[in-house]
Amino acid sequence: MNKQELTAMVAQILQTMGQEPMVKASDYKPTQPGPRETCPEGDPSESAADVTALDLRKLYLVEDPKDKEGFAALKAKTPARLGAGKAGARYKTVTMLRFRADHAAAQDAVFSQIPEDYAAKNGMVALQTCCKDKDMYLTRPDLGRRFDEENRAKLKKAIPRKPRVQIVVGDGLSSAAILANAMDCLAAIRDGLKVRGIDCAEPVFVRYCRVGAGDAVGDVTGCELVCVLVGERPGLVTDKSMSAYITYEPHTGVSESARTVVSNIHAQGTPAVEAGAHIAELIEKILRRRVSGVGLHLGDGA
Repeated sequence: MNKQELTAMVAQILQTMGQEPMVKASDYKPTQPGPRETCPEGDPSESAADVTALDLRKLYLVEDPKDKEGFAALKAKTPARLGAGKAGARYKTVTMLRFRADHAAAQDAVFSQIPEDYAAKNGMVALQTCCKDKDMYLTRPDLGRRFDEENRAKLKKAIPRKPRVQIVVGDGLSSAAILANAMDCLAAIRDGLKVRGIDCAEPVFVRYCRVGAGDAVGDVTGCELVCVLVGERPGLVTDKSMSAYITYEPHTGVSESARTVVSNIHAQGTPAVEAGAHIAELIEKILRRRVSGVGLHLGDGA
C-alpha cells in the first residue's frame, strides 16, 4: 500500500465516523484536477510548448519596468540574458527552464558526432586525427592536431599537387555548428575565390579536429594557405557557433598569433553566407600580403 492509498483509507474511515480530517488546523479539501490555464497570446512569461523557441532578444520578464520600450530596444541588439525578472529571490520558471535547455544543447553539441556519411554526401575526403573517439578528443587536444600515417597517405592521395588554398572542415567542439553552417559558408568561400581567380583545392573533412590540424594539413599538402572551418566550444547563447582560422604557410609549430580568425558564424551572429564572402576577401588580402594573423593587422597600421 502506497502513501496515497493509505491517505485515502484514513480519510474514508474518518468520514464514516462523521469527522472530516484536518490539515494543519484547516478544513480538509481533497485536491481535484482543475482546468489547465493557457498562456495568453504572445506572453512568453507564463508557459511555452517549447521553451527553446522563445527568442532571447524578445524575452523581457521584468514586472512594472520603468522604461520597457528602452530596455526592449537594448535587448533587441543582444541575445544576452537581460531583463530576466525574478520570482521572490529566485529566477522565474521560464528563465530557469531556458537556461537548463540551453545548457543541455551545449552538452549535446560537444558529445554528438557528425554522421559517418557527411563527408561523402558533401563531396569531401574524410580524414581523422590521431584521436580514436570523442573521449580521447576531449582529453587529448594534442592528438587532435596530428594525423597517423594512414590518414597522411589518404590526404596526400586526395591532394597530390601543392594547392594555393586548402579548406578544411572539422567537427571541433560543436558538431551542431558544422551541420548548421559549414556547407553554406564553404560554398560562399569557393564562389568568392573563383571570382577572384584564386585556385582552391577540393576541401577535406577532418573528424576529431582541433585548429592545429590545419597545420598538419599544411605539412602534407604544402599549401600556401589553409582555412579551417571548425565548430567552436558551445555556450548558453548558441550551440551552433563556427569559426574560420586562416593561416599563411601553415606548418606544425606555427604561432597562434599567425592566424586570422573569423568567429561567431551562426544565425544570431554573422550568417554563414555573409561570413564566407568576407573570408574569401580576407584570403585574397592574406595571399597578396603574404602574412596572416597579427602581422596582417600590423601591416594595416593597427
